[in-house]
Amino acid sequence: MRATVFHEFGGPEVLRAEDVPEPHAGPGEVRVAVRAAGVNPMDWKIRRGWMEQVSPTTLPAVPGVECAGVVDETGEGVTEFAVGDEVLGWSATGSYAQYALAGPVAAKPPALGWAEAAALPVAGETAARVLGLLAVRDGETLLVHGAAGAVGAVAVQLAVARGVTVIGTASPARHEYVRSLGAVPVAYGDGLVARVRAAAPQGVDAVFDVAGKGALPDSIELLGGVTDRIVTIADMAAGDLGVVFSSGGTTPEDRRAGLAEHARLAAEGALRVQIARTFPLDEAATAQATSEDGHAGGKLVITP
Repeated sequence: MRATVFHEFGGPEVLRAEDVPEPHAGPGEVRVAVRAAGVNPMDWKIRRGWMEQVSPTTLPAVPGVECAGVVDETGEGVTEFAVGDEVLGWSATGSYAQYALAGPVAAKPPALGWAEAAALPVAGETAARVLGLLAVRDGETLLVHGAAGAVGAVAVQLAVARGVTVIGTASPARHEYVRSLGAVPVAYGDGLVARVRAAAPQGVDAVFDVAGKGALPDSIELLGGVTDRIVTIADMAAGDLGVVFSSGGTTPEDRRAGLAEHARLAAEGALRVQIARTFPLDEAATAQATSEDGHAGGKLVITP
């Protein structure tokens, strides 16, 4: 099969499309013929070798943790899915490939497109997990740094559905999109504290930092010097500031249940992730470079 592979850590140039052996489903496993694979910041951080202390990578490696596709092979003991079923979820062997062994997956509703399905797993799980940690509830105000990205956009929509007022930071060019999600947009950068206070005179109850661009000190100031309701998924300075850094922890069962619910909402039009661009498999290096640049303007998806 064709897959994107990297044999050494480095920049996007270490990625190349190659013929590699197909994975096959063992007992309890499901193989998916990949129709779309989501691109995430974690993909290029792993490629650069930045995650080795957290999760060592065996080289050569196929990138990608989320996918949508058709079940084409099931292992002994699998009863929940059958060949021909359309699914979305996580990949256990790398999703930038024609075939991948699945991690936790859920059925894909017919009304949900392949690219949209591949964009949901990581964004949905991350947003729901952090909102749970923050325990935001009806009547509160949440500040989301990076509200126009895939994770931020899902977090905004899930929070708004709970009755939460959301202030979302984004570049001015993305303010209309953030507003369409139900949040009040503000520009990030110098003067952020004053802009947020003007947008939310009632104060901010919790902060979700998706962007990781140095906004934690401002967030602490906005919460009156306390850090117990600030969570980041992107700022490595979190520990020094007493802020929680969240990088996972949900069980496969919880992931599958949450994904099924998010897929249902997306199919009904009640939850959306904006697809910025799709790339063929042999342009995976360009896709990751675009992600790393930080100005994709939505979710990037690879279509093997």
